Amino acid sequence: MEQRRILIVDDDPEICALLERLFVRYGYAARHAGSGREAAASLASGPVDLAIVDLCLPDTDGISLIESLRGAGDPGIILISGLGDPSDRIAALEVGADDFVVKPFDPRELVARARSVLRRRQAGPAQRRPGGRATGFDRWTLDLDTRELTSSDGGFAVLTPGEFDLLKALIDHPNRVLSRDQLLDLTRRGAVDPFDRSIDMMIRRLRQKIERSPAEPTVIKTIRNGGYMFTPSMSS
Repeated sequence: MEQRRILIVDDDPEICALLERLFVRYGYAARHAGSGREAAASLASGPVDLAIVDLCLPDTDGISLIESLRGAGDPGIILISGLGDPSDRIAALEVGADDFVVKPFDPRELVARARSVLRRRQAGPAQRRPGGRATGFDRWTLDLDTRELTSSDGGFAVLTPGEFDLLKALIDHPNRVLSRDQLLDLTRRGAVDPFDRSIDMMIRRLRQKIERSPAEPTVIKTIRNGGYMFTPSMSS
């Protein structure tokens, strides 16, 4: 099997060296970059399957780099940061990071999270197992094993962990108004503070993926002073 390719982007050479050795030990093809410019040069030499990106870089920020990575083969992305500010996590979710890890972290936990992201992204629609668990709504089918959305016209999208948990919670409670706090509980994210807006960010991203007109949503509706309601036509 071809080695999965990982790019580590961090301006701390010790962290880069540690993580590169660790991922190589676990059988990955790992390389590193110390800045956004070095990351761009590394990607020009060949694509990667996963990028692990520090939030604070000398010539750019991790959020901006994530946006550029989405146009470079759409790899899985894990953002790492020494800052625990919830706004950073929300921004990472908004631009499509698959996971967010706060420093200091156990390097072995980071490897486990990387494996999880790669596993979710590895299977395409043609590789889906017959008889796998799936549920349908409107023109979409959500595979509960691969966490992929497949449309009736053959298109598909890989959901981030938060997006999958949120969509699954909505599917499990159709035609019911769910508050932000209820959705935080149902997605097992926990309301870390009363101003946590991560649910709103993920709703926005889900709408971009599943709504025919995200500006005028018909599947995930906003209920004023209430929350959100999932109002699909269920197909299976």
